[in-house]
Amino acid sequence: MAAAYGIALGALGIKKKNDNACITELKSAVEAIRNTRPTARNLFFTVDRMNKLISEIEDFKILQNLIVKEALTIHEEAIKSSYQISRLGADCIDEGMTILTHCNTGPLATTGYGTALGVIIYAFHQGKNINVIVDETRPLLQGSRLTAWELKKAGIPFTLITDSMAGSLMHRKKVDFVIVGADCIAANGDTANKIGTYSLAVLAKNHHIPFFIAAPTSTIDIMRKTGKDIIIEERHPDEIIKIRNVPISLNDTKVFNPAFDITPAKYITAIVTEHGIIRKPYRLSSVDK
Repeated sequence: MAAAYGIALGALGIKKKNDNACITELKSAVEAIRNTRPTARNLFFTVDRMNKLISEIEDFKILQNLIVKEALTIHEEAIKSSYQISRLGADCIDEGMTILTHCNTGPLATTGYGTALGVIIYAFHQGKNINVIVDETRPLLQGSRLTAWELKKAGIPFTLITDSMAGSLMHRKKVDFVIVGADCIAANGDTANKIGTYSLAVLAKNHHIPFFIAAPTSTIDIMRKTGKDIIIEERHPDEIIKIRNVPISLNDTKVFNPAFDITPAKYITAIVTEHGIIRKPYRLSSVDK
């Protein structure tokens, strides 16, 4: 949605008189947005939709209006999609469960209910007595800054932990269910999500805890056969050696900072989409609607 509205604003800001010059400038703006994030499939899903319009319409004034309309449509679709994901996923959560989640996948990130956090919120709205464990999600702390805030606003009981505490809690049987989002899902079900997700999946498998992914079908990239085909974004070292601009390590420390990791399909119990819940072996016939 951010990409869609960014492209729409870019289109509205172009003031050249010549249609071809306007379209050339718009294409450049679209490419700038395409190049911002290499991992998240939704971004490319939006860019592809906008590029289709650009390739079909030569009158720039008409194109501007259609680009804005398409951005609004993408937003509306996302709201409906998040509701369906939340509704379907909530049926997998039982009364009294303690649910662990990672990163931020609520209304702040996705609009509407959200994806993984949307499932939790919907289950709570069904009247289920649940508790949530929130990973802080190093290094950008989306869990402690955003997910905790959303759960507080929703009135849902939660406990904040550091990422490295999850295994200990699973060993002590303090976790019943794990659900996270996804930035890209390969054709075989391998999934890219915020760094730390893979560790949770392996731990959940070892402790016989269901591990669910909640994501719209726009996250699925069938051109990427496995997780090995997904490009992983690497980010600035300052995210690791500083917190809020305060150094927590030496400035010349060597840093490796991938924003995402790949969770192989064998560790994933099911994938909740707006069209149904996909279970192994992740084919159309595996979808429970």
